[in-house]
Parts: sequence; C-alpha cells; structure tokens
Amino acid sequence: MHQDTGPRPGGRPRDATLDEAIILATRERLVKDGYSRMTIGDIAADANVSRPTLYRRWSTKLELVVDALDYGFRKQRDMYTVDLGGMKPRDALVEAVRRLDPAYFNPDAMVLMGNFAGEATRTPELLDILRKHAVEPRIELLENCLSLLQDRGAVRDDIDKHTIATMCFGSYFAAFYRGDSKKKIPEAIVDVLWPAIAKTAAKRRRTG
Repeated sequence: MHQDTGPRPGGRPRDATLDEAIILATRERLVKDGYSRMTIGDIAADANVSRPTLYRRWSTKLELVVDALDYGFRKQRDMYTVDLGGMKPRDALVEAVRRLDPAYFNPDAMVLMGNFAGEATRTPELLDILRKHAVEPRIELLENCLSLLQDRGAVRDDIDKHTIATMCFGSYFAAFYRGDSKKKIPEAIVDVLWPAIAKTAAKRRRTG
C-alpha cells in the first residue's frame, strides 16, 4: 500500500499518480455503491493507498466526489476537439447533439447520474454538483453550437437555445428509461428541429 509522508521538503508537489488512482477509485465506487454506501476505507483500499494519504488530499467524502466529477468532465471536455465551425450547419448540429449523450465518453454515466439523483433528498448538495459538473457544461456546448450557427446565418436569431438544448439532453434519458437505442437520436432530433430553426426554412414559410 502506498504511504504518503505528508508535506514534502522544499515544497515538492504531491504525487499526481496517487491523486488519479484515488479519483478513479472514487468514480468506480460511485457507480457501484452510490454516494451513501461508498466509504473512504473502500476507496483507499481500491486505490491501494492508506487512509492518511487520502485524507491529506481530501478532508471529506463530498470534497473527493466533487473532484472526481470534475476530473471526469475535464477528461471528456479535452476530447471535444471537433471543429464544428468547419462542418456543414446541419451536420454540426447533429454532432453537437451526439456529444450531449452523458455516456458518449463514459458508459457508466447514466448510472452515475441516477445514483446522484437518488441522493437528492439525503444529500441535496450532490444534485447541485451534478448540475455544475455534468449537466450545464454539456448544455452549454450545444447552446454554443447554436450560437455559432446563428453567427453563420444558418439558424434563426429568435430561437430559444436553452429550451432546445434541454430537450435534446433529455432525449437521452428518455431513450435510456424506455429501453430505446440511442444511436439514431442525433439524426432523429435534428430531423425534427431543423425545419423549425433553420433560417432558410423560415424564409420559405414566410414567402410560401
């Protein structure tokens, strides 16, 4: 088991490898046990570190969970390297909707989010953490795509970006609970949306 002797001489930084091992162990326990059932002892054992090593980094389980969620989204955000601006407008929107899927990078994301929602009564601050680290950043990505398409003159200026993004995000949860395949969601969503939001479509309706 790894041991950490506390502050290092000369102010050397702590071992980032141990930090990541603890974070990954925490994420696995969140999926497996949920917030209430998982323990610091289990996480330390899974990460092969001592309890003092863990507590020197995070003083509470909640602090550790906040960092574990932030770690996950930062990793995912770093993979959002596609240049939507270089794609055709409709194709860009399809790709943005595809990346709204909570499980796009993490197959366990739906279960993880469900566990957090289930803790809303006992630990309401967890829902705020989920919104901040897992929901709003995804919503923002789609809203930014719609803004980009407005700047390009492809999408109407008067659309409700917040509602559109919320509906698109919710479609993945509806598919999850109904047992439907998620593969066709991006194309199906845009098939419905595009005639209503595309600027050229709006012009045709006015002149038709």
